[in-house]
Amino acid sequence: MEETVDQPSDLTFDRRAFLARTATVGAVAGIAVALPAPALAGGSNKDRGLDSPNAYVKPRPQAMADPTELTLAEAAWMIRNRKISSLELVEAYLARIDAFETTYLAFNTVLADAAREATKSIARRPHRGPLHGIPLAIKDNYYTEGVRTTANSFLFKDFVPPFDATAVAGLKAGGAIVLGKTQMGPLATTRATTPAGVITTVNAWAPSQPNVDPGGSSSGTATSVAGRMATSGTGTQTGGSITAPSNAQNLTGLKPTMGRVSLSGIIPLSYSRDHPGTLARDAKDAAIMLTAMAGEDPADPRTQGLPKVPNLIDAATPVYAGNRLKLRWNTRIGVLPGYADGTSETATARKKFLSAMAAIRGVTLVDVPFPDEWALLSGNDFNNVRLPERSEPFMPYLRSDLRGFGVSVLGWLQGAMLGANELVTGQRAKLLLLERVLDQVFDKCDVVVQTSPTPFDAIGLPEIGFPIGFTAAGTPMGTILGGLPYAEDRLLSVVAAYQAASDWHWRRPADPSTAALRTTAAERGRLSAEEVAEQSQ
Repeated sequence: MEETVDQPSDLTFDRRAFLARTATVGAVAGIAVALPAPALAGGSNKDRGLDSPNAYVKPRPQAMADPTELTLAEAAWMIRNRKISSLELVEAYLARIDAFETTYLAFNTVLADAAREATKSIARRPHRGPLHGIPLAIKDNYYTEGVRTTANSFLFKDFVPPFDATAVAGLKAGGAIVLGKTQMGPLATTRATTPAGVITTVNAWAPSQPNVDPGGSSSGTATSVAGRMATSGTGTQTGGSITAPSNAQNLTGLKPTMGRVSLSGIIPLSYSRDHPGTLARDAKDAAIMLTAMAGEDPADPRTQGLPKVPNLIDAATPVYAGNRLKLRWNTRIGVLPGYADGTSETATARKKFLSAMAAIRGVTLVDVPFPDEWALLSGNDFNNVRLPERSEPFMPYLRSDLRGFGVSVLGWLQGAMLGANELVTGQRAKLLLLERVLDQVFDKCDVVVQTSPTPFDAIGLPEIGFPIGFTAAGTPMGTILGGLPYAEDRLLSVVAAYQAASDWHWRRPADPSTAALRTTAAERGRLSAEEVAEQSQ
């Protein structure tokens, strides 16, 4: 590909404006409600840049034998070039669900018949873009019209929304097929369990070992994609719930900037920290998904007045000068103190990741400091000020019947008991942390490695998690990069270059063994209310 001259979105954003927006969102956090008003996905696929030529990737030869091995971009190429029909692709995924879902327990609801009918309907329409006929998994806190949306909670066990979440509407407008709703932590708090705490979803890389965390709370989406029961899927992140399961299951998970994707039609956890996003197999697939999901929505004030969604699909396309890989934009990667120190498996993988990045033309590794008072501002005391915001929309339930919250009740009670002064102090601390990250970290770099997703979740900055190796036991290891406001394109460009120089993201878990298929619910274990409170995002 020829050298490009476009500019990354982070060169044009206003740091002060983002700080002011964050303050405003914190001030109005109490307007979050459990049942948002409906909204239509805005803009055509063409307007969104979804049907970019770079969204179609000719499949690898080794992927041709099994349609479920194809990435989203490869499957899009196959469908557009009539090498496979959408129905054949959907049937291939449904066959894997039939074979392995009793082990993985990735789904709350499988919509086999509805998926087939939607696929037949799509086949009669003009081609809509790379999502045309692509089977997806949707986290069960996203509204789906006419289909139960439970958030794995007693409170919503019978709730059937009358419309799609705006993000789901955007995916469907692109021609995507919903295969089912995925398991999640109750009300998006922990790894996937029943509302009573019984562990459901297992890690696709260790299906016979329920103690191996699949990552939460978007556990079911992660396992469905890693286990090749869906091409890609949606998640939400308030305290690591996209990047953590992506790192745990060898996926690429993109949590965008606060407001980049509408929250309308998503059961809330913390209004000022909830981020809809995607879990995918690589950077290109994540870019396609986010392009369809992102954009302004009159039903969510957070989405309005933002910079235009950049060309994410092109950003996630590797660039070469001759035969030599290079970054699309010269990028300084900030390395925080201690990131790769020591001799552990994680430290070794991180060292190799940094070395691989340093070898790519256009990368500069720079040491960056933690901002002043980082440990205090990013620690549990200030992290817990999100709890009143979580409890407020649910106060009628808290007053009437605590049993509705199941095993996650302690977090909601804790939030109800924290005072307004603590919430206000926490909001001020969040703004101070954001200001220091922008001024003391990003004045030295363009993206920065993360050792925990939580601080960037709290301040609304984008993050991307992706694979960088495996443990000796064969489970995936990943890392996280954080970026400037609205700079999802910069993050995607860095990960796309790394994935062009590595092969971790191509590796898939073996199918469950006979022993794993026999694992019973009782053998999976159960989380106590205390464990849920400790692990909650």
